[in-house]
Amino acid sequence: MNVKVKGVTLGSIAAASYGLNPLFALPLYADGMTADSMLFYRYALAIVMMGTMMLVQRKSFHLRRRQLLSLALMGIIFSASSLLLFLSYQYMDAGIASTILFAYPMLVALIMWAVFGERASALTWTCIVMAFAGICLLYRGKPDAPLSTIGIVLVLLSSLSYAIYIVGVNRSVLKKMDSSTLTFWALVFGLSLYVVRLTDIDVETARFTFALQTPNNPWMWINLVCLALFPTIISLVTMNLSIHYIGSTPAAILGALEPITALVIGVCIFGEVLTPRIVVGIVLVLSAVTLLVAGRKIISLATPFFQRIMRR
Repeated sequence: MNVKVKGVTLGSIAAASYGLNPLFALPLYADGMTADSMLFYRYALAIVMMGTMMLVQRKSFHLRRRQLLSLALMGIIFSASSLLLFLSYQYMDAGIASTILFAYPMLVALIMWAVFGERASALTWTCIVMAFAGICLLYRGKPDAPLSTIGIVLVLLSSLSYAIYIVGVNRSVLKKMDSSTLTFWALVFGLSLYVVRLTDIDVETARFTFALQTPNNPWMWINLVCLALFPTIISLVTMNLSIHYIGSTPAAILGALEPITALVIGVCIFGEVLTPRIVVGIVLVLSAVTLLVAGRKIISLATPFFQRIMRR
C-alpha cells in the first residue's frame, strides 16, 4: 500500500469516527449532562485507553523540550474545537452544526495559503466545493429548526480551531512525532481545559469545588466510553497519520465523509429513507473524494480522449 492510499484510508477512518459525535453526545444532553462534564469524561477515558494501549505496545511517552509548547497549544486548540461544537448543539440542530463545521477544509486551504504561501490547485478547490455542496444536500433538518446566531458563531469557531490543529500538526515540530505519543499528550493537555472550566473558586473562603456531573442513567456510561474511543482516540490517531502521509488540505477534505457516516447510521439503525436529493449529495461527496485520490490520473487518462473528440 503506497503512502497516498494509506493517507486517504486513514483520513476516511478519521472522518467516519469524528462523524459519530452527535450519535453519542445528544443522548447525554438529554440525560442532563453539561458539555464540560461530558467532554471531561471523554478526554479522561481516552487518556486511560490510549495510555494502556501504549504500555501494551511499549511505546514511549517521552517528550522533547522543544515539542512541549507546540503540543500543549495544539492539545488545547483541539479541545476547544470539541467544546465549541458541543456547545453549538445547545443552540441549533446537530445536522446544521455538522454541515457548517465542514467549512474547515476551506479554512485549512486559506491558512496554508496566507501563512505558508501554499496555493491549493484548481482540482483541490473543485473537490472542496463539490464536497460542501454534497454535504448541504445531505442535510435533513426539520423545517422549523432554529438557525441561531450564537450557534453559528460557535460552530465556525470550532471549525477554525480544528483547521488550526490540522495545519499545526503538519507545520510544526510535531510533524515527525510518533502518532500515538502525539495523540496521548494532546489529550492530556486538552483535558486541562475542562479541569479549569469545571473548577469553581470561592474567593472569600479560598475553597475549590469541582462541578463534575455523573450520568443519571448508568447506561449513559456506554456513550461516554464510545465518545472517548471513536471520535477521540480513533479519529485523532488516524487523522494525525493521514496529515503526515498526504498533508493538511487533502486530509481535511476527507472530512466530507463525516455526514455520510451519520447518514448510514440513520438508514441502517433508525430506518430513515434515502431521497433523490440525498443520493445526489452522496454522489457529489464520493466524487469529490475520488477526484482527491485519483484526480490527476483521471485527467491524464481523459485528456487524450477529449483531444480526439475536439479534433473531429
